[in-house]
Order: sequence, then structure tokens, then C-alpha cells
Amino acid sequence: MSERSNSQREGSKVEASANAIVFVVEDDLSMRRSLTNLFQSVGLDVVAFGSAREMLQSTLPDVVSCLVLDVRLPGLSGLEFQTELARLNIHIPIIFITGHGDILMSVRAMKGGAVDFLTKPFRDQELLDAAVAATERDRKRREDEQTIAKLNSLFETLSPREQAVMKLVATGLMNKQIAAELGLAEITVKIYRGHVMKKMRARSLADLIRMTETLGIRTNRPEQT
Repeated sequence: MSERSNSQREGSKVEASANAIVFVVEDDLSMRRSLTNLFQSVGLDVVAFGSAREMLQSTLPDVVSCLVLDVRLPGLSGLEFQTELARLNIHIPIIFITGHGDILMSVRAMKGGAVDFLTKPFRDQELLDAAVAATERDRKRREDEQTIAKLNSLFETLSPREQAVMKLVATGLMNKQIAAELGLAEITVKIYRGHVMKKMRARSLADLIRMTETLGIRTNRPEQT
């Protein structure tokens, strides 16, 4: 890491990264302290560990975060830790740092979903930019998950018939066509459709279609029997 003035570091502070935590896993104590000081200098909270196992055994706060991870660690290596986190369904954007990197390592890390792969010595600004990108990725993932959870909750308030109508509406069928598909009167379909729009809090047909896409709801028309 290169030294930068306080004014340069202050200029790296990005508003979007507020309330985010940077986890650091680095076995070298001096490097760990240096990384901690760097992130703290721009207002980021930091939790540092000396090994991957130490982090795994800790209770981590459920907040927007990213992980700065050394490739070479005692015990579980950085790349092995990346695999283990994926197995545990822990989604945290990773920035790899290493003094002994190669192309194969970099490719494996990026294929595993890493945000960046930095070779020591790297510039402070490179790492800070990577941390901002990583925390924003995590923030977006969390927002998307909250949106999906909310839509799922609304969808579950629909009756089975309303759910069927919603799926067919999303295919672009008119009320008359939906009525024929479900064996209902057209006026009944209109009533169900109104219920769907109200319960899903959809402002328009386009809004409802976006909801079905977000939820990953299949909108194939039922097969004729």
C-alpha cells in the first residue's frame, strides 16, 4: 500500500458507503493494522481477523459490508474461504489482495464472484474504490432481496384463483381470453383482476408485469386438456 495525504484520503470518502462495514482477513499484523487505518481514515467501520477460521467462528453483523481477503492465509486459504462462504450461502462481496498472485488465481477468484483482485503493492485509492464498489453491490443485493420478500408477501395474500389470473394477465391476455382459459365469466375475471391490482399495489399493467418478472413467476399459459 502506498502512503497518501489525509486530504487525498478524505476525498475518497463516498456518501453511499455510509453505515457499511469492511471485514479484513489478513494474517500479517502490520498489514492488517494498515488496512484498518486506511478504511477508518475515510469513515468506514472495520472488523479485522487474522485468519479465515477466526472470521467463520465470529458472529457477523447483518449489515451492508464487503470483505478484503488475503489469498495466502494460514489454514484455510483465501480462495478456499471464498468457496466455503458460497457453500454456507453467505453473500459478501470479496476483494482479494495478494503479494503472490498469478493469472490462474485471479481467474478463479473472479469466476467465484470476487469484485476485484489486487496485487501488492497497490495504491490506497485502488482499494478504496474497490471497497466502495463492493459495498454498493452488497447494498443493491440487500435492497433486491427486500423487494422480492415484500412482493412474495403480497403475492401470498392472493387466492389461488387470483394468482392464476395474475399470471395470465402478465402474459398479455385480455379479460375475455383469460375467462376462456379459466372457464370463468368475463365480469368475474374483471373482479379478480381488480383484486390482484389492489392487493399487489400495482399502479399499472406494466407495473404488475415487472412484479411477476421480479418474482420469477412462470407466466406460461396452461395446457389445453
